Amino acid sequence: MEVARPLPKAGKFVVVGGGIAGVTCAEQLAVQFPSEDILLLTASPVIKAVTNFKQVSKILEEFDVEEQPSTILENRFPNIKVIESGVKQLKSDEHCILTDDGNQHVYKKLCLCAGAKPKLICQGNPYVLGIRDTDSTQEFQKQLTNAKRIMIIGNGGIALELVYEIEGCEVIWAIKDRAIGNTFFDAGAAEFLTSKLIAEKPEAKVAQKRTRYTTEGKKKERRIKAKTGNVGSALGPDWHEGLNLKGMKEFFHKIHIETMCEVKKIYLQEEFRILKKKSLAFPKDHHNKTSKTTDEETWPVYVELTNEKIYGCDFIVSATGVIPNTEPFLHGNNFDLGQDGGLKVDDHMQTSIPDIYAAGDICTASWQPSPVWQQMRLWTQARQMGWYAAKCMAAANLGDTIDMDFSFELFAHVTKFFNYKVVLLGKYNAQGLGSDHELMLRCTKGQEYIKVVMQNGRMMGAVLIGETDLEETFENLILNQMNLSSYGEGLLDPNIDIEDYFD
Repeated sequence: MEVARPLPKAGKFVVVGGGIAGVTCAEQLAVQFPSEDILLLTASPVIKAVTNFKQVSKILEEFDVEEQPSTILENRFPNIKVIESGVKQLKSDEHCILTDDGNQHVYKKLCLCAGAKPKLICQGNPYVLGIRDTDSTQEFQKQLTNAKRIMIIGNGGIALELVYEIEGCEVIWAIKDRAIGNTFFDAGAAEFLTSKLIAEKPEAKVAQKRTRYTTEGKKKERRIKAKTGNVGSALGPDWHEGLNLKGMKEFFHKIHIETMCEVKKIYLQEEFRILKKKSLAFPKDHHNKTSKTTDEETWPVYVELTNEKIYGCDFIVSATGVIPNTEPFLHGNNFDLGQDGGLKVDDHMQTSIPDIYAAGDICTASWQPSPVWQQMRLWTQARQMGWYAAKCMAAANLGDTIDMDFSFELFAHVTKFFNYKVVLLGKYNAQGLGSDHELMLRCTKGQEYIKVVMQNGRMMGAVLIGETDLEETFENLILNQMNLSSYGEGLLDPNIDIEDYFD
């Protein structure tokens, strides 16, 4: 007769990942179960903490993200124990997780918040840098000090920020869309922002008052570990503050945008010379798109784009999005995965394996979403998911039921691009609405850009760039789905104080 395997001892709450989702989840569990030990496993010596949290409206929230040594978290929550080690293996049938330091931890409930890693345009090329975490930013800064020209590939938030912040270095920016910032904007908003790129020296920057902890000064081996593709947590919304992003030259912005193209091939200098190919000089005139001048200079690396143009540069920044970091957990476990490779979670943040939850960039929301919410791998969602996952874990542990958190009713994100405040609400880019929608615009050059997405007389989404003070009103209009047909174009008339109407 086979002896039944003893069930694992009732374990602890274990959270994997020291980014925003993981830290928020651990904090919330620590508050819910003050007499239980909460384990937070993280591969990095620093964790990400939410600071200066501000609830802007019902759903919109603003906060800073700060790197802190894990001791600060342990001091604030005596029942959180941080273990600095990567995960070697997850044995879900035994409710047990093995860490690189040789230990194993039995869990009763586990939340995986291991984030995502950058999608690199090509692996193992010394001239291609992926920017995602603090280590890669420091490496980037080091390389930039000697750079005369770099190429940025990608059209998301990090690419947008980089292009704006880099000074004294020629930037060739290759995007696969017609307009910049496609993830966040339509062509009109892109145009509004691009004028700021070409403008001369911008207003002086406001100094950030906040301490920064870096991973500098940690043992050498950690550096090497980080090099071999260990995943750091993602960067904060103002990650470039305090970095000196200056190249060698004395000018301010010099940017050339190549649209509708991707990287076809990358050549190293020697290979390029042997193939006797020709590369293009940096286009002299912003308006003269047809610069055919051959580049006299020799560069360490050359990029051939799918539009047949070839440019040389000092190095390439790959800012082409992220892939959920599920790899350490898949072996031997039968997780359902989303199309984007994330761990599928239901409306209680549960994966397909009992007692395992997931939150943040690693997961793929697989519930039927509200008509004005979509998942995007952003800070705000990492925080909301981490918080809600902890609530769900607690409820399940106590045998309670819990309703879906209100923050998933409406997509709402506030950020800064090119020094403008940017608020995105609902289906701000008419995502999934097909051709059955109309747009209303109001734009004051250099000041504000307002776009509203309407469907059947109801507001479905909005983009607000600049200090518009309309976010709360618009949030309410999208949430209550009031019929606005009778207002027509008057909805955005600057002479009508729309807030008075809808308070």
